[in-house]
This record gives sequence, C-alpha cells and structure tokens, in this order.
Amino acid sequence: MKTSLVTTKGQVTIPASVRHQLGIHQGDRVGFISEGGKIIILPVIKDIEASFGIVMATQSATLNDMEQAIQNRGGEQ
Repeated sequence: MKTSLVTTKGQVTIPASVRHQLGIHQGDRVGFISEGGKIIILPVIKDIEASFGIVMATQSATLNDMEQAIQNRGGEQ
C-alpha cells in the first residue's frame, strides 16, 4: 500500500507510481468516488468539448466555399 500525508489544507500527494499507473499528469483532473468506506481516485477523461478551440485555423472559409466543396465531393467516391 502506498501512503501520503494530509496537509492542513486537506491536500495529499498522489505517489508517482500511482500517477504513472493511472496516467495522471500535472494539470490533469482526478475524480473521487466514495464506496463502502473506501475512496476511489480516477482520472477525469477529457471530452472533445474540452478541446474546442485548441487548434486554430490558418485560413477561413465562407459558407459558399464549404457548400462548393460539398458539391464537388458529392460526385466522388
């Protein structure tokens, strides 16, 4: 069993071996589930909405450009 001290602020350090096993990295979120007198710690899975806006477009397209591209691809398979 791995152990950790609780600080005056109620914080604990997750041991490195546990972080590695769970794939938890600096800045990640973890969730806590209380079950039968035990606490389960799980990494919070990032969903696609959380990633929205990370990638920036290098150029923009008008609605007309997109409709034209859809029409052009419509005849291809």
